[in-house]
Amino acid sequence: MFDVEYKGGNTVLISTKKAVIVVDPKLSIVGLKDTVLKDSVELATESRFAINSDDARLVIEGPGEYGVADFDILGLPVQRHLDAEGQLSTMYRIEVGDVRIGLLGNIYEKLSDDQLEALGLIDILILPVGGNGYTLDATGAANLVRKIDPKVVIPVHYADATLKYEVPQDTLETFVKELGAPVEATPKYKVKAASTIPASLMVIELMRS
Repeated sequence: MFDVEYKGGNTVLISTKKAVIVVDPKLSIVGLKDTVLKDSVELATESRFAINSDDARLVIEGPGEYGVADFDILGLPVQRHLDAEGQLSTMYRIEVGDVRIGLLGNIYEKLSDDQLEALGLIDILILPVGGNGYTLDATGAANLVRKIDPKVVIPVHYADATLKYEVPQDTLETFVKELGAPVEATPKYKVKAASTIPASLMVIELMRS
């Protein structure tokens, strides 16, 4: 049905046979080459993480409803983690068939009941966990996981000595310990059908490709 790959920072690829979503493709922010894929759907949680590639099939960097190839996408305004006020970030629900993916960027950890209701039921949640004032930290991320109640969590934006983060990031182990869920490490997370998603909470550790 689809695959999820991790490129570093907040950048992930969600791929079906018909299309690829590139999330937050501006990897030059962390010292890597920007992720540019011809005919991809470029999806940014903040405008500063977008590259607006001329080769993109569609560029999304804000709230709204979008349908492209196998994906139905809903963008919802949320408060960016570093801002005292204002909604300068977007969280997304991406539906692929009967599977719902939640995608959170560097957001403030306290989502309102209305925001949680709008996000809806989520099977797979992708969220940053590195903390230190830049992203959700282990505690904030774990609290959001419990509120959203997905079956699979894919953490991103945690400590990696090969990346140049603006501020030091906590380790993935810190988040895993806080959440207290089992972990499976894999180069790529493959979802063949909704029925293959675990019945109880699991952390999928994606090796950076």
